[in-house]
Amino acid sequence: MKYLLMIYADEAIDQKMSHEEMGAIFGEYHQFTEEITAAGAYIGGEPLEPVASSTTVRVRESRTLTTDGPFAETKEQLGGYYLIDVPNLDDAIRWAAKIPHARLGCVEVRPIMAMPS
Repeated sequence: MKYLLMIYADEAIDQKMSHEEMGAIFGEYHQFTEEITAAGAYIGGEPLEPVASSTTVRVRESRTLTTDGPFAETKEQLGGYYLIDVPNLDDAIRWAAKIPHARLGCVEVRPIMAMPS
C-alpha cells in the first residue's frame, strides 16, 4: 500500500540552526533516504521551499482567487514529503519515526487512495 509521509516542522526553528546543525540534519536525511531506498519502499520525495514562497488557489463563483503564503497560520509548516510503498500502516509508521524532523516536529502518515483502473 502507498503512503504519503508529510514532514511538518516550525520553519523558524530550522532558520535558527547553524550551518553545521543543518548539515548534520541533511546528512541524516541522506542516510534515511538510502536506507528506505535499499529496502525497496521508496517511491519519491522532495523537500519544499519555505511556506512564504507558496500560493494558495481557490475558485469561487468561477473566479480564481490567489493568496500569497499558506492557506492557514500554523505553528508547523509542511517542509517535505516521502511517498512510500509498504505492506501496512505499521510499516509506514516505523519509517515515519526514522525521519529526522519527527524529533523536531511531526510526520503525518496518510494512505494514498487506491483508484480503480
